[in-house]
Amino acid sequence: MAFFKHETAIIDTGAIVGDGTKIWHFSHVMADSVIGDDCNLGQNVVISPQVRIGRGVKIQNNVSVYSGVICEDDVFLGPSMVFTNVINPRSFISRKDEFRPTVLRKGCSIGANATVVCGHEIGAYALVGAGSVVTHDVKPYALVVGNPARQIGWVSEYGHRLQFDDSGIATCPESHQCYSYDSASDSVTRIK
Repeated sequence: MAFFKHETAIIDTGAIVGDGTKIWHFSHVMADSVIGDDCNLGQNVVISPQVRIGRGVKIQNNVSVYSGVICEDDVFLGPSMVFTNVINPRSFISRKDEFRPTVLRKGCSIGANATVVCGHEIGAYALVGAGSVVTHDVKPYALVVGNPARQIGWVSEYGHRLQFDDSGIATCPESHQCYSYDSASDSVTRIK
């Protein structure tokens, strides 16, 4: 199986694109980037050199994924969300050797128009609300919103807000998966 590329999209020599991936209007995939199988890149998406995109990633319209970003499998990047890769950019100073890595773990979602400041990790299945500005690491399953983004709860792998009972157990209303909250480590794990 091959990938689909709209006639207006550009894929530079040296880029690797996985089977079943779709790359839509006016997108640009630069050399030395890797995109996994079954991804979807919307209109006006830019993938910079050395970016690594896992399997099943959905990148909505108008997103630029800059060098230093790694997206694991099943990540969702909402429309017009923003990455940075230098903490103190200046147009007259080249700081390409100062890129800070940003890692998005499996299944996390970044809402429309959110900004992820470089050098942070977004945990597995975390959900960053639309318009939020991430300035620190986000825990797995965390729900964060605002500017700067702050945690307001926990979500299931299906993206539903979790309500924990007195014993620290919550059930996703859609998948019926169960989750456990550990107050000592302030963390959530899926238990079945």
